[in-house]
Amino acid sequence: MPWTISMVIRNLSNIDSEKYDFVVIGAGLYGAVMARELTDCGRKVLVLEKRDHIAGNCFTEEINGITVHKYGPHIFHTDNEEVWRYVNRFARFREFINSPAAVSGGRRYTLPFNLDTFTQLYGITDPAEAEQLIRSQAEEALKGKEPENLEEQAISMVGTGIYETLIKGYSEKQWGRECRDLPASIIKRIRISFDHSTNYFEDRYQGIPAEGYTYMIEEMLKGIKVITGCDYDAAGRCGKEDDISGRLIYTGPIDRYYSYCFGRLEYRSVRFEETRLAGSGDYQDRAVVNYTDISVPYTRVTEHRHFDPENAGKQDKLTIITKEYPESCNGINEPMYPVCDENNLRLYKKYRDLADADPKVHFGGRLGTFRYLDMDDVVASALADSRTLIEK
Repeated sequence: MPWTISMVIRNLSNIDSEKYDFVVIGAGLYGAVMARELTDCGRKVLVLEKRDHIAGNCFTEEINGITVHKYGPHIFHTDNEEVWRYVNRFARFREFINSPAAVSGGRRYTLPFNLDTFTQLYGITDPAEAEQLIRSQAEEALKGKEPENLEEQAISMVGTGIYETLIKGYSEKQWGRECRDLPASIIKRIRISFDHSTNYFEDRYQGIPAEGYTYMIEEMLKGIKVITGCDYDAAGRCGKEDDISGRLIYTGPIDRYYSYCFGRLEYRSVRFEETRLAGSGDYQDRAVVNYTDISVPYTRVTEHRHFDPENAGKQDKLTIITKEYPESCNGINEPMYPVCDENNLRLYKKYRDLADADPKVHFGGRLGTFRYLDMDDVVASALADSRTLIEK
């Protein structure tokens, strides 16, 4: 369902004479939750969005009855009951269990890593034998050493075989560096089980908004003034913010806000190549398939109609796929994944110190806090931050 254009004001002249308690920069998930909570507590809020649409990276668009995740697949998953109840206020969630696959060397493997993966890779069918194999491979590779980088952390968790076949190439494409030059923290989210579970997430609540994420964010922003196509750094920071806001909530890159005065933080970006295939049936048998060979330039392929399994077979006349090509962030494309190595974290602390001493602005979201956050973490942090701001 497309979002309502009538809710958008497209020029700043309409706000010259108005005072706002808060101006929220960014109409993604964090900004939308903050705007909703502050508005519901009686604060006057304006939202400015650089892109020509709301919903940030979880933006979805309906094309011929298929809900397309324009910036990669987003499955909402959480164990936080408060967060789950909150998002269900604004959307009807359809249960979706993410069961991706991986392709390496022309062979297909089960994800998440489970007993089936060990069978496919080694012919092992006994869980105890699989666990012993991981231990022996890790001991041989690490020799008792504590993991200090992504490569060592991955081997400690899944052994050398799975690492070399299904993690190494994918990670090096994703991050643009060799795995031994990446921090161990990046891979600690990996899941492995020794049964036949194909549920990529272990969270109690999992699903996708039936009408798409754009509809959910639109519902959050109902009754709140939103201006799209407005780059705050180009249009807002010309003295105008002093006329319209008592406090700024900024969800963009924190280094950009401070004009890169200490240098640029490093992010990775992704180029999305969307293809519409007519009359071809399924391109693949599930929503997401990873490609782990370093020789394949993309990391994964998403076939969007599989996010709605009940209707997947009804779209035989059209299917839509998206290939993801990781790339460095060059200041023009969208920063998506913060590179949280030691150098960048030291640099981020300098910006964080500036922010802590600046009562005018509050930073939030993945870019504002230079952290990788799942969607439920974004909602939880926005709820907590809004309460703090309201109490001040």
